[in-house]
Amino acid sequence: MRPNLTLLSIVFLSFFSVSSFTQSTRNTKVEIKGNQFFINDQPTYQGRVWKGNKIEGLLMNSRMVQGIFDDLNPETVKNWEYPDTQTWDPDRNTQEFLDQMAVWKSYGLLSFTINLQGGSPFGYSQNQPWINSAFTEKGELRDAYFKRLEKILDRADELGMAPIVGLFYFGQDEGLQDEQAVIHAVENAVDWILKKGYQNVLIEVNNECNVRYDHEILQPDRVHELIELVKNKRWKGRRLLVSTSYGGGTVPKENVVQSADFILLHGNGVKDPKNITAQVEATRKVEGFANQPIVYNEDDHFEFDQELNNFTAAIAAYASWGFFDYRMKEEGFEAGYQSVPVDWGINSERKKGFFELLKEITGY
Repeated sequence: MRPNLTLLSIVFLSFFSVSSFTQSTRNTKVEIKGNQFFINDQPTYQGRVWKGNKIEGLLMNSRMVQGIFDDLNPETVKNWEYPDTQTWDPDRNTQEFLDQMAVWKSYGLLSFTINLQGGSPFGYSQNQPWINSAFTEKGELRDAYFKRLEKILDRADELGMAPIVGLFYFGQDEGLQDEQAVIHAVENAVDWILKKGYQNVLIEVNNECNVRYDHEILQPDRVHELIELVKNKRWKGRRLLVSTSYGGGTVPKENVVQSADFILLHGNGVKDPKNITAQVEATRKVEGFANQPIVYNEDDHFEFDQELNNFTAAIAAYASWGFFDYRMKEEGFEAGYQSVPVDWGINSERKKGFFELLKEITGY
């Protein structure tokens, strides 16, 4: 009796569809070799030099933390209404993010920071009454957030981009009920990323660990414990590259430098570009520094038409740089990538200035 080939085919396809992703089903892999980033076994910006500065191996990025933003507080959600519809729509926000990713890449942007608890939708905030978190109070994953994140990470994988996924943001971490919930959230998020098969994702445990976190394990003296937790999480022999960041101008502490795969710096408050160079040099002198790549993934200084600015100062010190832009007082909808609702296009003078300089530096 001949076997039922149709039935066998269905069984095979069903098994394949529910099996975990394998390396062959993903397009992009990020690695660190020495102090350089590699994407798909090639150094980033391979062979590129700009004005005598080595660009090869750097990871230029932008702070795009609101790509999966929502507000679960009915009292504050009205703050994020789109000017054309007078309503907030998290799915529209993510779709418009997706629509621009190839455009950003065309200028040489290989990475962006997105955060599971966002960032201040006003740029900077003292209080955060809104509720924007991909985690429940017990550290479980909120499905709607991760569905939006999956769309973004899938698109980044298709485009050859290596996003930095931040897990926590101060002002929102207090929504987790205790330290065990924080640990549970880290485990759940990292397991989700690994089991989806992503090899293009970098992890930032929390944004600016030295700023207003409720839980001690997210503060400078203990945050390395979460870095080690991420490093020890493995799936099919793979793990994620991980770090955390500090507030503007801060030089990381030894515990983080000794644990992190790459070093994250912020340039907020660093008005003199020469102090960017000094911050990088001081970081390289921290005990335990092992020549990891240094990456700015937040800096709200611009002056892109000037020969010396924070961007050019960072690359002169062989550090990657990240653009942080928000909508300032009396500016229109097109301004800022952190202010909600977000115009994800390149439609303001600051955005144009950054991307034009980025294209010149990277040679894209």
